[in-house]
Amino acid sequence: MRILIAEDDFACRKFLYKFLSTYGECDITIDGIEALDAFVMALEEDSPYDLVCLDIMMPRLDGKKVLKAIREIEKQKDVAEHKKAKIIMTTALNDTTNVFSAFDNGCEAYASKPIDLAKFIKVMRKLELIKEK
Repeated sequence: MRILIAEDDFACRKFLYKFLSTYGECDITIDGIEALDAFVMALEEDSPYDLVCLDIMMPRLDGKKVLKAIREIEKQKDVAEHKKAKIIMTTALNDTTNVFSAFDNGCEAYASKPIDLAKFIKVMRKLELIKEK
């Protein structure tokens, strides 16, 4: 599995990398522009991401805008529905407006920080990114 972690907070980035690298190859970006660049580059190299973890509050381009852009890029490139990246939004914010907005724009799941690993694993199973053990 190919995973993109877009997170500006060092501790959270390190935590997600350590956890997710046991499930696949992880790339890390620290802002929204880098995340979009990495996503496009992976598509162009025919090695797309299976999972994208997007922080909502990132510098240069926030996670909600990155989410919209990713879904638009997939649409423009005619990426089949079953091949689209699964996107999990991560945030320290706890407001329903952001949650609903993220789902409206095409994310599959939402994880509040600090990340609860048991819940995160459950979500990954539900999204069929990992199998039951």
